[in-house]
Amino acid sequence: MTELLKISLPDGSVREVERGSTPADIAAAIGPGLAKAALAARVDGELRDLNRPFDGDAQLALVTARDEADALELARHDYAHVLAEAVQALWPGTQITFGPATDDGFYYDVKAPEGREPFSMDDLPTIEEEMRRIIRADKPLRREVWSRATLIDKWTAEGETFKAEWAAELPANDDGSEELSVYWSGDDWLDMCRGPHLPSTGKLDPAAFKLMRVAGAYWRGDQNNAQLTRIYGTGWLNKKQLDAHLTRLEEAARRDHRKLGREMDLFHLQEEAHGSVFWHPHGYLIWRALESYMRRAIDGAGYREVKTPQVMDARQWEKSGHWGKYRENMFVVPDEVPNTEDEGPLVSDAVNWMAIKPMNCPAHVLIFKQGITSYRDLPLRIYENGCCHRNEPHGALHGLMRVRQFTQDDAHIFCTEDQIVEEVQRFCQLADRIYKDFGFTYQIKLALRPDQRYGSDEDWDKAEDELRRAVVEAGMATAEYGWEELPGEGAFYAPKLEWHLTDAIGRTWQVGTIQSDRVLPERLDANYIGEDGERHRPVMLHRAIFGSYERFIGILIEHFAGRLPVWLAPVQAVVATIVSDADDYARETVAKLEAAGIRAAGDLRNEKINYKVREHSLAKVPHMLVVGKREADEGTVAVRTLGEQHQKVMSVADAIAMLAEAATPPDLR
Repeated sequence: MTELLKISLPDGSVREVERGSTPADIAAAIGPGLAKAALAARVDGELRDLNRPFDGDAQLALVTARDEADALELARHDYAHVLAEAVQALWPGTQITFGPATDDGFYYDVKAPEGREPFSMDDLPTIEEEMRRIIRADKPLRREVWSRATLIDKWTAEGETFKAEWAAELPANDDGSEELSVYWSGDDWLDMCRGPHLPSTGKLDPAAFKLMRVAGAYWRGDQNNAQLTRIYGTGWLNKKQLDAHLTRLEEAARRDHRKLGREMDLFHLQEEAHGSVFWHPHGYLIWRALESYMRRAIDGAGYREVKTPQVMDARQWEKSGHWGKYRENMFVVPDEVPNTEDEGPLVSDAVNWMAIKPMNCPAHVLIFKQGITSYRDLPLRIYENGCCHRNEPHGALHGLMRVRQFTQDDAHIFCTEDQIVEEVQRFCQLADRIYKDFGFTYQIKLALRPDQRYGSDEDWDKAEDELRRAVVEAGMATAEYGWEELPGEGAFYAPKLEWHLTDAIGRTWQVGTIQSDRVLPERLDANYIGEDGERHRPVMLHRAIFGSYERFIGILIEHFAGRLPVWLAPVQAVVATIVSDADDYARETVAKLEAAGIRAAGDLRNEKINYKVREHSLAKVPHMLVVGKREADEGTVAVRTLGEQHQKVMSVADAIAMLAEAATPPDLR
């Protein structure tokens, strides 16, 4: 008697099928339209190949292009495999390694055959054409299960040393079996992969991908291993999506803060201080405006500003737990005890290691521990514009967005357990006001406990619930705020709320955070005297809004495409002359603007006015006040606002009033 399996569908119906049936069979039974549209299946919640037989009774949801997240992940994974197949078809002897999907595409790490130069940008058009041929061939993608030993023998015989090494090290299956899944593309190309995949290469759109660039990579990310070539591509479900993505990339390139930073003369980076920023006068004016804004915000919210040392004894970092977690990213220096001249040079056993701080929190605990703190003193909010250093890898550094030296708008709130929810709510409201002052919308995420963590499950339960309740009570745990919980993404010592800003072209940036920490006060023995006269542990809330000044400035530059709000612009107005007869009038006008608190400059050069307009537009000066003989005689200025086609003629007094209003920070209006 044939065994029948019960397959439950999302509409509540149940279909009985013979053992050995697949989701593709059910799609075909429902109708030819669904059979054609189906790309994969979710079986009991697990994403699977459409042609993989059911293991038993199951819940089934068929995946089509309408299920964009799943469909894109599948397509990008398949594009990566097609890329590897194309490279090996064009250059036999190429070794392939890993090829995952990424947030907007895919890549594959490959090693060119012996005697051939590493792959370059010049090879990409040829590879793309071969990929399109494979896609148009509509080759079926078929899963098989091989024994580990058989697969290792195959890879070794074919000279695929990287694949052989990886096959030998993959863990056994949950049931202890030594079987590994592989996928055939047609009958002539195979790769080792967990899957799932689309039913065939023809499900990909040959016009919906583009190879973008090549880069160097190391086998398994270790610079001591063989060097490979990583070929990056972007892949989508259709050409319309690809075109939209390429347009976004063009817009992002136009807004690149590194390019605009040079054009606006804000900052520069150079090898002599790799990963640190040289701020020019105009760039540092933006910094100072942000710093003043944030100081007003934290003063109004009851914080006390402090300043702590850059270098602390390594034993303090051992106590806090950072030495074990962050040691490789910390800059350390010896605190050596000199010997007398007779004893010769310094000796290694006289060294006590010091570390340049990668974060401010342990130092803030030390301030909290000075003297006796009463419950009446809580909550205690300690703030610092704290300069930190982290030894980030060279390859990870990126303009202002990822640096080695950065300054955080960092604060720690020491409070009792029954004050946590209210303090987090207060922070949510403060962050909301600040982000709106800069014109950002945002989403709030709750990052939950990671596998490797300090602290008891009971404390993690409390901390996660407190953060969750605070957002709910603040009215922000809603779809409007993009509320989402992220399992496993918390810090090793605390869960955290994250603020993800959305910029002008739809990109998201994680900036603000607040973390509820019971671990560090325990490790560093922080106490307060409770109402009962006994010692109690405070809870420590770690929080930041900008995240770091460097990165936030980079985000602002890209968000506004360099056209910063007038209150942030380093030069808010330039008075430019048409003729030299207006030089004195221009100087007087600049003096009046400066007296009104407006950051102004004069341009009295013997250049044509159109040249001056172009130059100051490139520098993103918000307003130009053009003056000639007529304006000098009439006491007026011709105001050109950046991005507008027409100029307005007005009195100097009216221009000053207009500019003064625009130059006032939003919190002071």
